Amino acid sequence: MTDTTAGLLQIGVLVLALAAAYKPLGDHLARVFTSDRHLRVERGIYAAARIDPGSEQNWGGYARAVLGFSFVSIVFVYVLQRLQPVLPFDFGRGAVEPSMAFNTAVSFVTNTNWQSYVPETVLGHSVQLVGLTVQNFVSAAVGLAVAIALIRGFTRSRTDRLGNFWVDLVRGVVRGLLPLSFVFAIVLVALGVVMSLRSGVDYTALDGTAHTSALAPAASQEAIKELGTNGGGIFNANSAHPFENPNAWSNLLEIFLLLVIPVSLTRTFGTLVGDRRQGTALLAVMGTIWSGMLAVLWWAETHPNGPAALLAGASTEGKEVRFGIAGSALFANSTTGTSTGAVNAAHDSLSGLGGGAAMVNMLFGEVTPGGVGTGMYSILVMAIIAVFLAGLMVGRTPEYLGKKLGRREVTAAAIVLLAMPTVLLVGAGIAAVHPGTAAALNNSGAHGLSEILYAYASASNNNGSAFAGITVTSDWFQSTLGLCMLFGRFIPIIAVLCLAGSLAAQRKTPSTAGTLPTTGPLFVGLLSGTVVLVAALSFVPALALGPIAEALA
Repeated sequence: MTDTTAGLLQIGVLVLALAAAYKPLGDHLARVFTSDRHLRVERGIYAAARIDPGSEQNWGGYARAVLGFSFVSIVFVYVLQRLQPVLPFDFGRGAVEPSMAFNTAVSFVTNTNWQSYVPETVLGHSVQLVGLTVQNFVSAAVGLAVAIALIRGFTRSRTDRLGNFWVDLVRGVVRGLLPLSFVFAIVLVALGVVMSLRSGVDYTALDGTAHTSALAPAASQEAIKELGTNGGGIFNANSAHPFENPNAWSNLLEIFLLLVIPVSLTRTFGTLVGDRRQGTALLAVMGTIWSGMLAVLWWAETHPNGPAALLAGASTEGKEVRFGIAGSALFANSTTGTSTGAVNAAHDSLSGLGGGAAMVNMLFGEVTPGGVGTGMYSILVMAIIAVFLAGLMVGRTPEYLGKKLGRREVTAAAIVLLAMPTVLLVGAGIAAVHPGTAAALNNSGAHGLSEILYAYASASNNNGSAFAGITVTSDWFQSTLGLCMLFGRFIPIIAVLCLAGSLAAQRKTPSTAGTLPTTGPLFVGLLSGTVVLVAALSFVPALALGPIAEALA
């Protein structure tokens, strides 16, 4: 079977699996956040935390809860790393140094999961399980809660209440992420992913030399790593490591996991707003751009322009033979199209055009289909911008889902839109002229600039993948990338919640003959064009100096 045929079969199986999960999972998530019933375990959590599940918050209270919970989480994960020597299962690996501990704490709390260290030599199992794995659940649940709060802004009328963040957080974990992760962790173990509390296994190689391969509770981490669009590997090679991703079936399952919740959330959105065609339209935009970028990335890796790759007939450097080019391209496209960041190949070894495509996926704002929750609220913001632009063209007051888009709403949407490019370009620009950057790069010229752009794009978009051709262990990179993660995560969240509060306060306006339809091909094209246009206006100059110049070289 050729690599192309195998790749097409994988895409077919993936699409069928996503289609099968779309309705049941999407409807289940809709019920999770609308049910009046609290499970016994949830009531226990509320009682222990002294939370009144019947109370609701306005957008400011919801935002303060998100920020407060995230701040406490950062402090907890930071302290846990610094106290590693006194924890069980530390294996003598010592305390994580301060700047790295800060970067890692921010990374996992913001759902970025960027790693500037070698996990199997730096972190013990206690920090991995109690610190990082817990954040894999709750950071994803925070994004999910914010998306639900924005949807409530569209569905509610004449109120300042958006729900209760603590209830949304607990339900997202207890009823959504936790049971799914439990099931798929067992499936991954059955497929060969390791699950062990030992530090490693000793063996003797064929040449008689002694070696040790690190072990870890990988299956449980792997399931939520992908399902929560987190991405941080428990081994340094991430999903290219055979203990995390041993074969083609586990590879396909991991791709499915990182796509299934963001895709199904469009069904949840349609169900909650009372018109499932609205969710279908958003899914069509996500699917169109995802498919187009997959075609570009796959073609680029099978039609390389480097002399060594031309002799080989394809760009095979940095890719696992057990996945092939198709499986690597499918994974790379999906992980950068969501805010996951897991990798099963070396993105630094992608061709100029292929690496550029992976980077552009992030520069779209990760709405194709984006992360758990983040993809939903990001594409809804894009939809508001698209409707606003359409309103300007025809001279009518823009409306979306019965809510008028005035100065306050458009300002909040614009802040969401501009936060990521500002953080990314400022951070990358300063890094490009910083005296210590040249020594950190493994490459000069266009590819070196691409490495800088990719690092700050990954941090600012809460993605976490890396070109890996840049060494980011200095205090400068640890700190600046950490700040990009913080600003890139929480500035949009605050603006989204402000937008949700403004929408909820409005009275719903009935549709008229002059209302722009937002369920048909015209709107799908308008929204797709808006996503591409915004990214092009923001990033083409920078891309022209990096991946575009490299691809044309």
